[in-house]
Amino acid sequence: MPGDHIRNIKVLLSENGFSNNYQIIPLPQSGSERQYFRILFSESGETECKSEDRPESVIASFNNDISENIANYSFTQHFRSLDLNVPEIIAKDRSYKYFLIQDLGDVTLFDLLGKKKNTELLKKVISDLVKFQVTGIRDLDIDVAYPVKEFNHRSVMWDLNYFKYYFIKPHNIDFNENILEDNFITLAKELLKSECDYFNYRDFQSRNIMILNDEPWYIDFQGGRKGPLQYDLISLLYQVKANISDETRGMLHSYYLSELNKLVPGKVQMFEKYFYYFRYFRLMQVMGAYGFRGIVQRKSHFLQSIPLAISSLEKLMSESSLIDKVPELAGVFEQIVNLNYKRYNTEKNLLTISVSSFSYKKKGIPIDISGNGGGHVFDCRSLPNPGRYETLRDFTGNDEPVITFLKDQKEMMEFINNTKNIIDQSVNNYIARKFNDLQVNFGCTGGRHRSVYCASLTANYLRKTYPDTNVILTHHEL
Repeated sequence: MPGDHIRNIKVLLSENGFSNNYQIIPLPQSGSERQYFRILFSESGETECKSEDRPESVIASFNNDISENIANYSFTQHFRSLDLNVPEIIAKDRSYKYFLIQDLGDVTLFDLLGKKKNTELLKKVISDLVKFQVTGIRDLDIDVAYPVKEFNHRSVMWDLNYFKYYFIKPHNIDFNENILEDNFITLAKELLKSECDYFNYRDFQSRNIMILNDEPWYIDFQGGRKGPLQYDLISLLYQVKANISDETRGMLHSYYLSELNKLVPGKVQMFEKYFYYFRYFRLMQVMGAYGFRGIVQRKSHFLQSIPLAISSLEKLMSESSLIDKVPELAGVFEQIVNLNYKRYNTEKNLLTISVSSFSYKKKGIPIDISGNGGGHVFDCRSLPNPGRYETLRDFTGNDEPVITFLKDQKEMMEFINNTKNIIDQSVNNYIARKFNDLQVNFGCTGGRHRSVYCASLTANYLRKTYPDTNVILTHHEL
C-alpha cells in the first residue's frame, strides 16, 4: 500500500505540472487513518508554474473516506472565500482520495503554548473561531457535512456511547446500564436546549492550529456540522495537554463573549447557561477517543493523555456537579477519578520501574501508559496455586499464610531467581542508556495470590538493589 500511495502521488504531481525533481517524505499519523506526505522540491526542479509562484513544498494526503473528503473540499473552498486561514487545496485526483495541499509547516499552536507570551495570538485564534462559527455557517453547503449535518440527539448519543464502550467498560466501571442510558438521554436534552445554528468545527484544539509567519492557520474541520457555540471554545481552552492556566482561560472566555456579542448580540446568557454541560460532554467524547486510540489501538500518545483527562474530570467535578440530574453518570465519574492511573513525577533520567500483578482472566496484561510500549510479562500460572486450598483461598499474596506457603515451594524460588536475572539485565541497560520507563508484570489466573507475591517480592528487591530508581507497585485485582 505505501508503494501505491507514492505512485499515485507521483501521477497527481505530474498531471499538475510538477517535474520529477522532488522528494516524497511520509509524515507520522496522528489520531485518524489519514496519511500525509511532504513533497520537497529541489532547487533545480522546474514546473509549468511561474517560478515565483512555485512552492518549496506541498503536502500530499490520502484518505479512503470519500464522503469526508468531499466535506473537507467543500468547506475549504467556502472558508477561503471568507478569507479565513485554511490551507489551499492545490489539486485532487479523480477518485477524490488524493490531494495536494498547501504546506503550513510543522509548528502548531500547541508547540507555542507556555513557551512565550502569546496572548495576542490566542486572541486572534478566538476571533477567528467566532468567524468560523457565525460567519462560516452562512451559505455553507451543510448537505455535504459528514457523518452528520447537524448536532442532534443521535450524534450526541453516538459520542456518549463512544465514551461508554471505549472508556467506561474497558475500565470495568460498575454501573446500571439502563439507568445510565436514561442519564445519557437527560444530558442530551440539556445540551440540545442550547442554540445549535452555528458552525461546530468539532475539533478546534491547538494541535489543529498551525502557525505560519506568526499567523494561525486552521486544519481538520472536515467533521464540522451545524451545531452549538460552546463545544469549540471548550475544545480549545480545556484541551487536557495544552496546560492553559485558569487565569488565561478566564481572560479568553471573556474575550470570546465580547467577540461573539459583536456579531450576534444577546447570546451570552444562553452560552453560559449550558457551558458546564458542554464541558462534561466534550471531556466524555475525548475520553472515549483516548480509550479507543489508546486502550484498543495501543497508541502511546493517547494512553499518556488518559491520566490528564482524569485529572481534568476531577477538577470539573469540583467546580460543577451533575449528581442531581444524572446520578448514575455522576457515580461513574466518581469511579473514574479513583482509577489506578498514576502520572509519574520523576526527575529527568530517573528510571521508573512499574511492577504490577494482574489476572489473565479478568483485566489482562496492564496497559503501559508511559509510551514505552510495554515490558516484561511473567506467567505465574505454572506455579503451585494457593487458591486451590480452602485454608488459603481468602488470603492474598501479601498475607502471611500465602507467603509462607509459596516460600516453601521449590518452583517458586527458581522462578523468582530466573525473573530477577532477566529484570536485572534490563534495569542495568536502561539506567546506562538513561531510559525513563520499564514495566514488569506478573500474571496468574485470579491475580490475587501467586502474581501478587511475585510482584511484591520483586518490587522490594528492586528498591533495595537500585535505590536510585523509582519503583511503583500496583496490584490490579486487590
